Amino acid sequence: MDKGLSRRGLFGASAAAAAILAGAPPAAARSGLAGSGLAGSGMTLRWWGNNGWEIRIGAKTVLIDPWLTRFKTGTYTEAGADPRTPLSVNHALIDGYLDRGFLRADHILVTHGHYDHLTDVPYLAQRTGATVIGTETHLSLMAALGAPEDQLAVATGGEDLTFDGYSIRVLRSLHSATGTRAQVAFPGTRPLSRRDRPRVISDLLEGGTLAYAVSGGGASVLDFGGSNYVESELAGLRPDVVLLPPGGAKVREYVPRLLRTLGFPRWVAATHWDDFDLPLGQAHDPNGGLEVLRKAVAAASPGSGFVVLDHLGSFAP
Repeated sequence: MDKGLSRRGLFGASAAAAAILAGAPPAAARSGLAGSGLAGSGMTLRWWGNNGWEIRIGAKTVLIDPWLTRFKTGTYTEAGADPRTPLSVNHALIDGYLDRGFLRADHILVTHGHYDHLTDVPYLAQRTGATVIGTETHLSLMAALGAPEDQLAVATGGEDLTFDGYSIRVLRSLHSATGTRAQVAFPGTRPLSRRDRPRVISDLLEGGTLAYAVSGGGASVLDFGGSNYVESELAGLRPDVVLLPPGGAKVREYVPRLLRTLGFPRWVAATHWDDFDLPLGQAHDPNGGLEVLRKAVAAASPGSGFVVLDHLGSFAP
């Protein structure tokens, strides 16, 4: 790719993030440090920025797309992300959370192969011993980045897996389609191989997109790593919480069709809305996507609570 990837204008609005916070989201929305989740089920969700989520069910922890390093790419500048941006992992930052027991993992779920979803996963797998689920392309990229191969579990969508105290259902899904041609950024696949170590962000190919439904502790949560979905995959699902990104401008009835298919879930929590060029702890909405998403959810499913968290904020459905 010979020019930068731009996300400017993706959400079609320019309202600041403060607009939604001033709009009185439901009491379940919490800001600040973890531990502020509401009393409810035995499941607690914590947001680590971008599409990074921690799902705790008793003593077990499932991570989705954890990316703590958040190196600068230029994604939200006029020029867009520089595809030649070198990949890096902030080991000291990750070690700090792990060594203090603030972060752990039994499973790590990868929705797709892009840098803002996959880069930190190989190191987290090394440190935690977690099982990592993803497509063949995702596992190939992670193996080349040093992930322990015996911890990698391939998925194609359709898997319905049971573990100690929780279950994971893997769903075929779709990546966000943007621009006038509804294109996917850094597309492509690669066969399973530990060779050809990725060096720059454009080396991390989308590689197919998955969604995940995680259930346990009396609750269920459905996560989308991109602003799109396969409607037929969702038939009959009734999650308590949907983790939903803004966007979807090229998707027919993006929000109303999804929420209708899912039976109008109790909670919709915003994900993948922040400027991930900024360090963890600085949750800034560069495109006004939160306000657009909030209005779309309110119009399509007035009974659904809309949840917005700050980085490391938590919520118990």
